[in-house]
Amino acid sequence: MIKRQYYEVQNMSFKAIIFDLDGTLIDSLEDLCNAANRVLKKNNFPTHEMEEYRYFVGEGVVALITRALPDEIKNEDIINSCVGEFREEYRKSWNIKTKPYEGIAEMLDLITLRGLKMAVLSNKPDYFTKKCVAAFLPNWKFDRIIGQRDDVPKKPDPAGAKEIAEYLAVSPSEIIYVGDTPIDMETAIAAGMLPVGVLWGFRPEDELKRSGARRVIQKPEEIIEVIDH
Repeated sequence: MIKRQYYEVQNMSFKAIIFDLDGTLIDSLEDLCNAANRVLKKNNFPTHEMEEYRYFVGEGVVALITRALPDEIKNEDIINSCVGEFREEYRKSWNIKTKPYEGIAEMLDLITLRGLKMAVLSNKPDYFTKKCVAAFLPNWKFDRIIGQRDDVPKKPDPAGAKEIAEYLAVSPSEIIYVGDTPIDMETAIAAGMLPVGVLWGFRPEDELKRSGARRVIQKPEEIIEVIDH
C-alpha cells in the first residue's frame, strides 16, 4: 500500500509543502532542554544533556516531560504538575537560543518563487507554534499554521495534515510533507503525502528511512530537487 502511494505521489506535480517546525525549520532544542531541566532541577530530579532531548521531543509537551522524569516517580499528578511548570518556564525563555536553521531562509525563498503553498504542522502547542513562526519566519507566507490542539489528535494521526490539505484545496498526493522525526514520516504516509526527512534536525537518516521517508535531504536547498523531481 505504501509503495503504491509513493508511486502516485512521484508522478504528480506538487502544489504545496507542509513543514514540521522544531528540528525542521527552527533549531529550538537548547531552549526546550533548558526549560525542562529547570523544572527537573526545581523538583530535585536528575537533569539531562541536550543530546538526550533529541529523543524526548517530537510528540508534544506531555511526552517530553514524561520521558524526562525519572521512571520511579512517574505518576499522573507529577507529570501534570511538571507539564504546567514547563509551560511557564518555556513561556519565559522560548526565544533565547532558538533560531531558523542555516539555509532555511533561502529554501523558503526558492519555494515561494516556485509558487507552492506552504503550511506548518507541529506537535508543539498551537499558541507557541504560531508565536514561533511569527517571530522566526516573519518574511514568508504560510497559508496555514497548526500546532497541537486539545480537539485534534497529535501527529502521527493524519487529522491535522488532512485539515491543512482541505484548507489549501490541494490533494494530499500533491503535497510534500517535510520533517525530522519518524512521527513526521508516519504522519505523511497516513495522510497520503510524500514523506521527506531532513538530516539537520533531531533524528538520524536510518531512523527516518525505517519510518518511511521516501527522500532524505542533507541541506534545505535540496528540497527543490524533490519539487522538480
